[in-house]
Amino acid sequence: MALLEINNIEVYYGVIKALKGVSLEVNEGEIVALIGANGAGKSTTMKAVMGLIKVKEGSITYNSKRIDKLKTHEIVKMGLTLVPEGRRIFQELTVYENLMMGAYTIKSQEKIKEDIKEIFSLFPRLEERKNQIAGTLSGGEQQMLAISRALMSHPKMMLLDEPSMGLSPILVDEVFGIIKKIHENGTTIFIVEQNAEKALSIADKAYVLETGNVILSGTGKELKSNDSVRKAYLGG
Repeated sequence: MALLEINNIEVYYGVIKALKGVSLEVNEGEIVALIGANGAGKSTTMKAVMGLIKVKEGSITYNSKRIDKLKTHEIVKMGLTLVPEGRRIFQELTVYENLMMGAYTIKSQEKIKEDIKEIFSLFPRLEERKNQIAGTLSGGEQQMLAISRALMSHPKMMLLDEPSMGLSPILVDEVFGIIKKIHENGTTIFIVEQNAEKALSIADKAYVLETGNVILSGTGKELKSNDSVRKAYLGG
C-alpha cells in the first residue's frame, strides 16, 4: 500500500505549467528516486508534497489522508519532512541550535536529549562541532546538519532534494551511505537527485521526469540499465 500517493497533480508558476499531471507513489519502507534534467519539475514535486506550493489540480495523499490542502507545519506533524535543496540551515545559529529548531514538534525535553545523543552517534563530526556556527561548516557538514535537523522531527518519511549538490565525490559517497543507514533504521525515503547514477543505485523504484511529465518508471536496476536513461542521465 502506498504511503505517499501523488495523483495527476498540476502546478503552475504564474501562467507557466510546471507539473502537467504527475502521478507516482512511494510505498512504506521503500527508497524512491525521482530523476530528470534541470527544470524538469523535480523540486516542484517535492514542494507540492510539503505544501510549499499550491496544487491546482489532482491530489496528494499521505498515510491514507489527503494533504494537498494542508499547511506545511501540519504535514510535518504527520511524519513527513523535507531536506531542501541548498540545505537551508540556519547559518547564524550553532549546530546544536539548528538541531533544536528541528525538534519543535517534540514536547519532552528528555526525548529531545535522547534524540540529539542518537544524532551525534550517527554524525560524530557534528558532535565535535556542536557549538560551532553552522555557516562556518563545510558543505558536507552542512548537508549532514540539514539531514540531522530533519531527523529530529521523527519522520516516518523523509524527502531529500538534491542532497549531493555541490559536494565532492567522497562526500557524495558519505551522504548516500548516511541515507541508506537512515532507511535501514526504518524511514521511508523519497529522493530527488541530479546524480542519477547514485540515486538509481540505492532506489527500490524510480521515476524519470521530463518537462513536468513522468515519462518512465521502474525499479532502480531497470532504469539504470535502460538505454535511453543511460544516454540521457548516466553518460553512456
